[in-house]
Amino acid sequence: MDNKRIVEAFWQALYARDFERIASFFAEDGHYEDVPAPDPGATGPENVVKRLKIGLEPIDRYEHALQRMVAEGDTVVTEHAETWHWHTGESVTLPFVSIHVLADGKIALWRDYWDLQTLLGAAPAWWLERLAQHSAADFGNPEPDAPGAALS
Repeated sequence: MDNKRIVEAFWQALYARDFERIASFFAEDGHYEDVPAPDPGATGPENVVKRLKIGLEPIDRYEHALQRMVAEGDTVVTEHAETWHWHTGESVTLPFVSIHVLADGKIALWRDYWDLQTLLGAAPAWWLERLAQHSAADFGNPEPDAPGAALS
């Protein structure tokens, strides 16, 4: 139950855009990955926040709809949806399944599963171009650079 409470508090911080608090949830080597995105994700609290900001800061507002959250051992699974609204009028609802693995009260791994085509079909071109300006190396990954590393 402690792990579930930690993830609940993490979601509250994310949807409040409290990026300093978000960083505090991650282990020093904690990793965040958007599974459908063509890159390895972000490693370390500062890089996770940097990646999130690139994707989320330009979004005018977003809502979170939690369907269910289950916890077993060190793993918490959340089924939820986010509706994103851009200032240019576009919006999209993205269904997610998120996996958090915790160690010593910190997030060691966060993986988001969602449909890339749903996002690409709804997002404004300027936002996608902004994401494409970043590489995997921008987020603490030694792997070769991949376009679109900032998809959040």
